[in-house]
Amino acid sequence: MFQWVWEQARASGAQRVVLATDDSRIEQAATRLGAEVVMTRADHPSGTDRLAEVVTGLALADEELVVNVQGDEPLIPPALIRQVAGLLADHPQAEMATLSETITDPQQLTDPNLVQVVTDSRGRALYFSRANIPWPRAGLPSAAELAETAQWQRHIGIYAYRAGFLRDFVSWPAAPIETIESLEQLRALWYGATLMVASACEPSPIGVDTDRDLQVVRELVEQQR
Repeated sequence: MFQWVWEQARASGAQRVVLATDDSRIEQAATRLGAEVVMTRADHPSGTDRLAEVVTGLALADEELVVNVQGDEPLIPPALIRQVAGLLADHPQAEMATLSETITDPQQLTDPNLVQVVTDSRGRALYFSRANIPWPRAGLPSAAELAETAQWQRHIGIYAYRAGFLRDFVSWPAAPIETIESLEQLRALWYGATLMVASACEPSPIGVDTDRDLQVVRELVEQQR
């Protein structure tokens, strides 16, 4: 799976692709592929902490842009990696950038595994939640109503950071809202960071969080061959 992610990242045109892991088996397999591998500590509470260790170890300048692509996203489109990096580059006042896509299935509105995001008029994140936001007082919209609006947005879990901000971020205590929702990006908002959000330029296939997800991804791969 990590080979697929690595190949997608390379196809994005990134200046440098680094594979971060704490597992020697992954290191050995990735090295055989020719990947640049950085071994990290095994006690990181999150992928962001692991990324911050890599940024520090590579001595990246504070304004260097870093995109975090999770290892469970084998079908992440390279265009999305380019897009999120460009979004942050185009907004020098922002510390982070991410993507979203319009929700069209009413059932997704009440799925706690699907994170939703609301933004202001300039595309800056206001809040992320596992609950339905914004909450429609008149009742949940139908599929037809969802098709007429882009108001409800599903967050896509890909982030671009400035390297200096990453070092600050991991030094901050977890925010109360972050702990309640179990959403790390809420820490950035809690401490006043600017997080830009844009609509994804193309659909983002599912990541692999469950055995069922793995089966779906395998079927998608077979269809592409």
